[in-house]
Amino acid sequence: MTDTLDEIDLQILKTLQKNAKLTTKELAEAVHLTLTPVFERQKRLERQGYILRYTAVLDPEKMGQGLLVFCKVKLQQINHEIADAFTRRIQRFPEVTECFNISGAHDYLLKVRARDMKQYQEFILNKLGNIENVSSIESTFVMSEVKQSNGINI
Repeated sequence: MTDTLDEIDLQILKTLQKNAKLTTKELAEAVHLTLTPVFERQKRLERQGYILRYTAVLDPEKMGQGLLVFCKVKLQQINHEIADAFTRRIQRFPEVTECFNISGAHDYLLKVRARDMKQYQEFILNKLGNIENVSSIESTFVMSEVKQSNGINI
């Protein structure tokens, strides 16, 4: 899909990934173009779906969500109906910040944020553990984040 993007489009995307709060003027200066072409290119990148949304990255510690857990879930059996039911339930849990359908010994990998171990335990016992067809849950607790990026390599 990147074959429709030229070098300036890629520069715009790289720059916005680093700081989406830039004004059009600041973005134009960063990619060495004038305002109008940068504005038009940015809008085109949005329309074409290269830019999905703009967001603020919050500090989990300051927001009281310092515990980060990767949780592997195996279902008793899996088919479209069971997978759809599981993902619909997961969508309603604010503790789950990301959910991936994976291959291997487990079916799903969840990224879960909690205040502390007690809140995570309550999440497992009262929410995740109550989903029908969940066979096993394996939790990996993050001791420190070595690298964190919301961007993709361009």
